[in-house]
Amino acid sequence: MIEVLRAGALTTVQDQGRLGWAHLGVPRSGALDPAALRLANRLVGNPEPAAGLEITLTGCTLRFTRAVTVALTGAEVDLLVERPPAPDGPRRGGRPAERRPGDLGRPLSLPAGAVLRIGPARAGLRTWLAVSGGIAVEPVLGSRATDTLSGLGPPPLRDGDRLTLGAPAGPPAPVDLTVAPAVPAVLRLALRPGPRQDWFTPAALDLLLTTAYEISPASNRVGARLVGAALPRAVAGELPSEGLVLGAVQVPPDGQPLIFLADHPTTGGYPVIGVVEDVTPLAQARPGTTVTFHGPQR
Repeated sequence: MIEVLRAGALTTVQDQGRLGWAHLGVPRSGALDPAALRLANRLVGNPEPAAGLEITLTGCTLRFTRAVTVALTGAEVDLLVERPPAPDGPRRGGRPAERRPGDLGRPLSLPAGAVLRIGPARAGLRTWLAVSGGIAVEPVLGSRATDTLSGLGPPPLRDGDRLTLGAPAGPPAPVDLTVAPAVPAVLRLALRPGPRQDWFTPAALDLLLTTAYEISPASNRVGARLVGAALPRAVAGELPSEGLVLGAVQVPPDGQPLIFLADHPTTGGYPVIGVVEDVTPLAQARPGTTVTFHGPQR
């Protein structure tokens, strides 16, 4: 078991998502940076689809009731491992309780009873934790991912929760350290024109490709809301609901763009001016981060 001593602002169970169900109105969900979770799983000897934890901004504290190997990837955080004393205790020659720092991007072996304290993110926003055996919550439609919009999958973690672990599948990876990419000060996102570009004036796409936006504090796993130049419309009114894809840039009536992320709805009625080719960098984008767009050929 994993015992959740401190859940933090938002910690959820995630895997590679529920692929192939959009025609039934079920979004993909899954880790906002799938590659980061795959790497963490490889480091502890799990298959890449295994479920882990996605930890947002403030960190969390966990106790493990069995010996495990863990690995963390993603945002820069401080790790502190608290090892319990040996059963015979320090007075009889056993090992005393121990506190030591841990490293991101490498396998960490923890004994039964150990506590892992994951601190707040110093840079970036989200960290992914893999545990040998994976998180063995009940799958829903083939995935263990928490979908914060639809409510599918396990709910976000709360203090006192207990999570079952699966059986270890293999040995940890024989690596000393992996290097995480630096979090850029400005995100440059490639944008392809969307299906409703004609609902906007010619100036709207120029504005989108030539001005800087900021990530709004109202952003979450559903979408990254942007604050900046309002995009003028050429067509008034709204659309009947139509399909949405990961990375769709929807524009509500206030003209402020919204980039849909992993927990996005599968349909929507506001026009989509474009689609971001790769939304992975937004997984680490804090509120206030500058975002610019460019065409796919630039």
